[in-house]
Amino acid sequence: MKICLAGQGAFGIKHLEAISKIDGIEVVSLAGGSPDSTKEAAEKWQIPHWSTNYEECLQQPGVEAVILTTPTQLHAKQAIQAMRAGKHVMIEIPMADTLKDSEEIVKVQKETGLIAMAGHTRRFNPSHQWVHNKIKAGELKVLQMDVQTYFFRRTNMNALGKPRSWTDHLLWHHSCHTVDLFMYQTGEIVSQCFALQGPKSPTLGIAMDMSIGLKVPSGAICTLSLSFNNDGPLGTFFRYICDNGTYVCRYDDLFDGKNNQIDVSKVDVSMNGIELQDREFFAAIREGREPNASVRQALPAMQTLDRLEQFMDANP
Repeated sequence: MKICLAGQGAFGIKHLEAISKIDGIEVVSLAGGSPDSTKEAAEKWQIPHWSTNYEECLQQPGVEAVILTTPTQLHAKQAIQAMRAGKHVMIEIPMADTLKDSEEIVKVQKETGLIAMAGHTRRFNPSHQWVHNKIKAGELKVLQMDVQTYFFRRTNMNALGKPRSWTDHLLWHHSCHTVDLFMYQTGEIVSQCFALQGPKSPTLGIAMDMSIGLKVPSGAICTLSLSFNNDGPLGTFFRYICDNGTYVCRYDDLFDGKNNQIDVSKVDVSMNGIELQDREFFAAIREGREPNASVRQALPAMQTLDRLEQFMDANP
């Protein structure tokens, strides 16, 4: 299967690393924003074609699918452009930064019948899969998810420490992971929600601290704290408080409530969540089925983010 990767930044590289471990997939074109860094990445990963012209990359011979790791503000336009060109598409999280754009993506997917998937990696991390399998088997029921998403940011840099051409967002980017995961693990749509945000950065123009509360009809709740001011361990840490145990996920590692590590190495064929996410995308294309984390399945998270944004606008 020949694919195009759009985006030569930190997450583009993560997908190239993941794809290198998957048989039968060839990245034949790299669409980037900066000529120098795009050329450098294409040469390093032996990608035969690269361009800063996204349309040109879509038109490369044999391209069946596109993975978008471009700035969030481009996701909707580029996803729709890919589907209109007859290409399947995976859109890194979030699939858009407005509900309207998210709904348009879902509409075009329905019209074209192509595979369109959102990059909700948490659904695929073995640690979260382990919890999900226990829930499906009836062995666990989530009562509360307590989640911390913490970074330290003073300048607009990406995960590789390079300047970013766009600004990410605690609500529309980072909370999207947890909002989707909470509904995925409970199997319910958020019925109540609220959010509070701290002062906006005078240089970045975004809120640097945020608190979000979610509830589903069964009564399960989610408490999510996010910060760009945390000068300490970085990343997202999940605590599942369940009716039959407590579990803590730190990326792909899983611990019980007493900090005993649980072996999740046999949960799936890899311990790399992005690789597992990519495998699902390619398998859905080959099998002609809806993927886990399809844009249709991801839409309730975007609807919830919109509600949270409206709440904060009404309660500054």
